[in-house]
Amino acid sequence: MWARAALRGAVAGLAGVAAMTAGEKVEQRFTHRPDSYVPARTLTALTTGRRLPESARPPVRNHLMHWGTGAAVGALRGIWAAAGLRGWRANAWHTSVRLAVDQTLENATGVGAPPWTWSRQDQVVDVAGKAVYSFVTGAVADRLVAPARGRSGSRGLWD
Repeated sequence: MWARAALRGAVAGLAGVAAMTAGEKVEQRFTHRPDSYVPARTLTALTTGRRLPESARPPVRNHLMHWGTGAAVGALRGIWAAAGLRGWRANAWHTSVRLAVDQTLENATGVGAPPWTWSRQDQVVDVAGKAVYSFVTGAVADRLVAPARGRSGSRGLWD
């Protein structure tokens, strides 16, 4: 049952990544912010121990890390839904988890910079994107994953 919840959560996480990515593309049209390849550089550092230069633009690795992290953190949200951690409060906490996962991996590998060193715009964009991810992931997970027997939990996004 927990494995099924994790799998369904991973699917929900992919839906969340799709929404986050679409939102980022709209935002980039207005802000003219370039694509980020930090995910690709993080994945490279995690898997090979070497750091790519900031000029590197490996799109396949970028997508693998972007979508893979979304599915992995979505699996956790699916388990939360089965455990009865559901609705908007769980989605808000999940936003913090997604931010923490990204920042931990990026900074532990030396690829990223601490968020307090970023511009205010970059901070807002990052938190907003992760919130979109988590709220969409949560809405989908809460629909796909029933609470485990003996667990209470609402079924809706705003409950």
